[in-house]
Amino acid sequence: MRWALAKVAVAVTTMVALAFLVPLGLMVQETAHDRAFSSAERQAAELGPALAITTDHGALQRALASTKAGTAGLVAVHVPTAEGAFDTLGTARADAGQLAVTAAGGRSATVPVPGGYALLQPVAVDNARIALVEVFVPEAALSAGVPTAWLVLSGVAAALVVISVLVADRLGTRIVGAARRLAAAARDLGAGNLQARAPDEDRDAPPELREAAAAFNAMAERVRQLLATEREMAADLSHRLRTPLTVLRLNTAALDDSETAEQTRQAVARLEHEVDHLIRAARGRGEDETVILGCDAADVVRDRTDFWSALAEDQGRRWRVDGTGRPALVPVSRADLAAALDAVLGNVFRHTDEGVSFGVEVRRTDYAVTVRVYDSGPGIADPEAALRRGEGAGGAGSTGLGLDIARRVAESTGGELTIGRTSRGGADIRLRLRTAPAARLSGPAGECLHTPAHPLP
Repeated sequence: MRWALAKVAVAVTTMVALAFLVPLGLMVQETAHDRAFSSAERQAAELGPALAITTDHGALQRALASTKAGTAGLVAVHVPTAEGAFDTLGTARADAGQLAVTAAGGRSATVPVPGGYALLQPVAVDNARIALVEVFVPEAALSAGVPTAWLVLSGVAAALVVISVLVADRLGTRIVGAARRLAAAARDLGAGNLQARAPDEDRDAPPELREAAAAFNAMAERVRQLLATEREMAADLSHRLRTPLTVLRLNTAALDDSETAEQTRQAVARLEHEVDHLIRAARGRGEDETVILGCDAADVVRDRTDFWSALAEDQGRRWRVDGTGRPALVPVSRADLAAALDAVLGNVFRHTDEGVSFGVEVRRTDYAVTVRVYDSGPGIADPEAALRRGEGAGGAGSTGLGLDIARRVAESTGGELTIGRTSRGGADIRLRLRTAPAARLSGPAGECLHTPAHPLP
C-alpha cells in the first residue's frame, strides 16, 4: 500500500508541476526574448540624437565608440549617400536589400541575420533622408537565463515530488502499520490464540481500520465465548455418561470369567477411559490457553485401531495397520482426527457383515498425509449420496453424519475425502489432509490417491 500511495503521489505531483511549471518556463523564455529586443531598442535610441545632429563620419565613429554595444561591435550606422546607397560605420550584418526595405518603410524592423537578429531603427537626417541604426541581437541573448530558469524550475518540481512522496509514505506507514497489526491479530486467532486482539484505539490508524479492529475484537470475543460454551456442553454431556457407564461396569463385574465376559469388561473400561479423557480435555483447557491445531496422524491411527480391535476380535474380523512406524504430522486437532477415524471405522463395523476384514494405512508425501480405510465388504453403491450430510445408508444406528464429519475434517486443511473401491470390490475411503499450500499439490500429493491397495489379511 505504501508503494501504491507513493506512485499516486508521484503521478499527481508531476501532473500539477507540469501544469504550472511548463507555462512558467515558457513565460521566462518569452521574457528573455522581449528583454533582448528592448535592450537593442535602447541601444539604437542612444545613437538617434547624434544622427539627427550630424552625419559626419568622424563624429558618428566617436558616438559609436562611446557606447558599450558599439565598442563590442554590436551596433552599426548606415548613413545614406547622394546616390541612394548607404555608408556603413561599424560592423554591419544586414544586407543591402533589408536596409532598403526598412528605409523605404520608415519603420523599425527586425530581420534575421547570421547568428541572430538585427534591429533596424530608421532615423531622419538632413534633406529628409533616412539613416538606419543597426543593433545586432545574438541568439544567446534571446535565451539568456532561460536554461538556468528551466533548471531551477525542474529542481522545484523534483523537490515537490520528493516532498509529496515523503508525505504519502508517512500516511501510508500509518495505514499499513494499523493494517499489519490487524492482520497479525487475525493470524494469531487463526493459529488458535483465543486472546489475540487488534488495537482498536490506535491513534495512527484511520477511522475505518479502527472500526474494523473493533469488529474483529468483538468477533474474537464471540468465538471465545462460543468455544467456552461448547467445551462446557461437551464436558456436561460426557459427565452424564458416567452414570450409565457405572451401572454397566457393575453389571460386567458380575459376569463369569469367560473370554466374552472379559472382552466386555475391557470394552467398558476403555469406554470409561475415553469418557474421562473427554471430560478432562473439555474442562482442563483454560480459556486463556492457546488452542493448538495439530497432531500426529500415525499415533491417532494406532490409538483408534487399538480401540476398535476389541470389537474386531469379538466379530472375528481380521485387520492390518500400515504406515504408522514414523510420525505423520497434520494440521488438525487430535480430537477431530480421532472423531473422523471413528466415523469411518464405525461404518465398517456397522455396514459390513461380521468376519469382513479391514485395513488402515497412513501414506505421507511432501504436501499431504492420506489415511486410507478399506475393507473386503460389498463397497458403497452411491458414494455421492454417502457424502451428503444426513442421508447415510439407513438402518439402525445410522445418522448419516459419519462420513460428513470426516469430510469436513479433511476440507478444513484444504484436502478432501474420496470414496472408491478396492481391487476386490470393497469400500476404499481415503482421508487426505494437506500439510502444504494447495498450489503445490498438483504433483505428488495427488499420487497417493491412486496407489494400489494392500491385500487384506
